[in-house]
This record gives sequence, C-alpha cells and structure tokens, in this order.
Amino acid sequence: MATSDKKKRAAFRFYEELNDFLPKAKKKTAFTYHFMGSPSIKDAIEALGVPHTEIDLILVNGKSERFTYHLRDGDRVAVYPVFESLDISSVTHLRKEPLRRPKYILDVHLGKLAKKLRMLGFDTLYENHYRDEEIVEKANAEKRVVLTRDIGILKVKEVERGYWIRSQSPKKQLKEVLEHFDLYSKIHPFRRCMLCNGIIEQVEKSDILSEIPPKTKEYYNEFFRCKSCRNIYWKGSHYYKMINFLKSLNIEEQLK
Repeated sequence: MATSDKKKRAAFRFYEELNDFLPKAKKKTAFTYHFMGSPSIKDAIEALGVPHTEIDLILVNGKSERFTYHLRDGDRVAVYPVFESLDISSVTHLRKEPLRRPKYILDVHLGKLAKKLRMLGFDTLYENHYRDEEIVEKANAEKRVVLTRDIGILKVKEVERGYWIRSQSPKKQLKEVLEHFDLYSKIHPFRRCMLCNGIIEQVEKSDILSEIPPKTKEYYNEFFRCKSCRNIYWKGSHYYKMINFLKSLNIEEQLK
C-alpha cells in the first residue's frame, strides 16, 4: 500500500456555537478525524457538518491557516466561530476584516425575521421566491451576510459570509441575530420600510392629502414615506404595538 493510501489521523476541537452542528459525542471535546490522502481543511470541516461561513479562525498546531491548507497526519486543529464583535484580523487568515456595516439577505423561510430586522433599521433583502443561487449571487455582489435555516446553502463554496439561524421563533431569531453579530448599538428603528427595505423619510401632510384615508387626515399630522415603494406610514396603533415589541427586547435607549 502506498504511503498516500494509508489512513491518517488529525485531532479536531470545535468551539462555542460551532458545536451546534456536531453529534453529541463530538461536542465541546477533542476527537479524532480519520482521512485518506491530503484533503483541504475546508473539505474536512464541512464533511464533519460545519459550514465554512460560520468559521473565523482555524489554528493548526497553534498556527492560523487558510481553508486551502491540506491536512497532514498528526495535525491538531482548533476551529473557532465568527467574531463579528471582535477584530481578530491580526491573527486570522480567513477574512480581510470583520463585518462593521452589516447587510443581510435572507432565505425564503425567514420572512418574519426580515421584517423585524428592517424595523430595527438593518439593510435586509428578502423575497419569498429567491432561489439559492440568487441569494448567493446577491450576497457576494453586495457583500451581504446570508441568514438561513438551510445549512446546505452555507456549504456552497461561493458563500463568503453566512449564519445558520437556530431558532424557529421569529422573536428568538431576532435576538439570536442581534447577539451573534453584536448589533444592539447599531439599531435605528423605523428607518427602513418593512415591506421593501427602502429608506423612510418624513413628508409634509399637505403633499400626500389625496393619498391618505379621511379619518387618518383628521387624527394624524405626522407622516413618513418610503422612498422606494412610496408606502405611507403614520404613528397609529400598529406603531405603538411595534414600540412595545422593541421594549420587550430591552432596547429602550435606541427608542429615544
């Protein structure tokens, strides 16, 4: 048997939320990975079930390596998740810089989350007819993070940034994104249209009189309009329901 055909071993250890992708026996512990030949470390990691988009730092024998590194017999591998709130550019070789101006694109399963992210002012693309390839293309062209409930799309090699949403509850999904990407200080409520993601600006009541219902004209004087889809907003009962929702997230400071 040739040397390259012999079964080899590497010790792997995954940290923090990367353990969500692993079977119980491999969670939060070092384990042996058996392989043949010299696979790239990216292929090995994804064979273990962890999408490359969730990873920010790989240490092999204590040294930071790229996804193109080829495993060798006896390697010791430590894999760390994305550090969006911490600049580790001096030690990681996987990305040029951490995300500082977050923009997102969501898959077809996350429509409610998309509206909530827009409500908080985050640039969020979503259409219920997006195909996976469209999501990947738009994400790369516009430097957006892919948010998805489908792990498979995060294993597409062209995807540069992505995150697998763990929860199925829209409110918990929102908290998950806010915490994972450290977004609380970047919240600017009601700056984006929940329908189309366009920018909202204040408009004079006199300029839109013909477009608002009679009772709305009578009771409200402050109006806002989406620059993209032209939808008109005012601070009615729905607005105060959203305010109460935002308060439940403990972000009162951003509402002042």
